Amino acid sequence: MSIEFDNNLPIYLQIMNYMKKQIVIGKLKAGDKIPSVRELAVELQINPNTVQRTFQELEREQIVETRRGLGRYVTSEEAKIMEIKKEMAGDLIDRFIQGMQELGFQNDDIVSIVAEAVNDEDRG
Repeated sequence: MSIEFDNNLPIYLQIMNYMKKQIVIGKLKAGDKIPSVRELAVELQINPNTVQRTFQELEREQIVETRRGLGRYVTSEEAKIMEIKKEMAGDLIDRFIQGMQELGFQNDDIVSIVAEAVNDEDRG
């Protein structure tokens, strides 16, 4: 696992986002065991407390679950994984729309541009 950390965002959030993306794209599958705090801290060369905070937040959001004595695992609930995927898609769309509006495009123009791009992609 390699993450290029951004100084403008807390490291634990960046690791959370990375892990969520790995789950959504299927690199980490439902029920997969995730690395231990120590393993991930060494791999990413960060403080174990930061990894622990990441895992606590992922558990709080019910994305991972701890199995006593066995470690942490990706949730087996496919509905939760789909919820994360939709949330991430919504964030991407919001950023895209905001950027387009900052460029001066109206909503109708944005829809037309996206439709055209999707149609071009279908043909390509």
